[in-house]
Amino acid sequence: MVKFARTASINERSSCSPESFIKLSEDNYAAYIDEAAQMIADNPHKPIVLLSGPSGSGKTTTALRVEKRLKDMGKKVHTLSMDNYFLPITEEIAKDLPKDENGRIDLESPHRLDIPLFSQHLKKLAEGEEFDMPLFDFPTQSRPGFVPMKRSKDEIVIIEGIHALNPLVTGDSDEFSMCMYVSVRTRLRADDGSLLHPRQIRLMRRLCRDSLFRKRSFREICSMFESVSRGEDLYITPFKKRADYDIDTFMAYEPPVYKAYIENELAAQSADGSLDEFSEFAEIKKFLGELNVINSSYVPPASLIREFIGGSELKY
Repeated sequence: MVKFARTASINERSSCSPESFIKLSEDNYAAYIDEAAQMIADNPHKPIVLLSGPSGSGKTTTALRVEKRLKDMGKKVHTLSMDNYFLPITEEIAKDLPKDENGRIDLESPHRLDIPLFSQHLKKLAEGEEFDMPLFDFPTQSRPGFVPMKRSKDEIVIIEGIHALNPLVTGDSDEFSMCMYVSVRTRLRADDGSLLHPRQIRLMRRLCRDSLFRKRSFREICSMFESVSRGEDLYITPFKKRADYDIDTFMAYEPPVYKAYIENELAAQSADGSLDEFSEFAEIKKFLGELNVINSSYVPPASLIREFIGGSELKY
């Protein structure tokens, strides 16, 4: 079922009491986390949790929040990132990696992962056998080392990554794993009835995160997002039907928080025409223009929004 959040309603609730508005949004998300954790706890014969979602969906925070909730329930839990299984881009490896329609390495392809190694390690995790998990360094696109890993008796392991539900990557794991899918499902509705697609809300998140912490320009972020969206349609959403549980990670108060981080830069780059080819920016700019700012100081330290603006207390 498609859900909507009206800009007028968001402004009204944030003006009356931003603290109460934020608490309600956070409580709604926490209810998803509680239900997911309970489902995992009720299936001890499936100790591996595969958590997937497109870029900007809040996978990391969701995985860590589920981990925390399970620990509160007395469970042993560990969270791993599939990003560690990216292949290092050496000259030898690069020539065999799949290319996109422009002849560049398809960074969204599941073949960007070391699938044989991941499949081997996934089975070892399920069986409680020790192995050396690789570490991946994004700035150098290299594999600097390995760390020993072993799932202890009765321990739950959450593995998050964009390809976590793709059977090409995870193989025949249904007997020992549960699947979760997270993404933005809610659409923003403006006063004139126009809608902002969930994909564009995730783009807002990336505009904040990538400009603040990855030093990318808005133009770079949107250029990359075109490729990311293509990969999402090809490699991620076709497998969301495998999920045992879905989580809508939209927070009604998040666009007003992002406004303070991105609206001025959007206006500046729109004025000089540097973003004219990206229709997404004009639509985001229009919706932000209808919203009042909510100061980020109100955002709780364990909020999913902190994944994109910084200051999260949740760590691997």
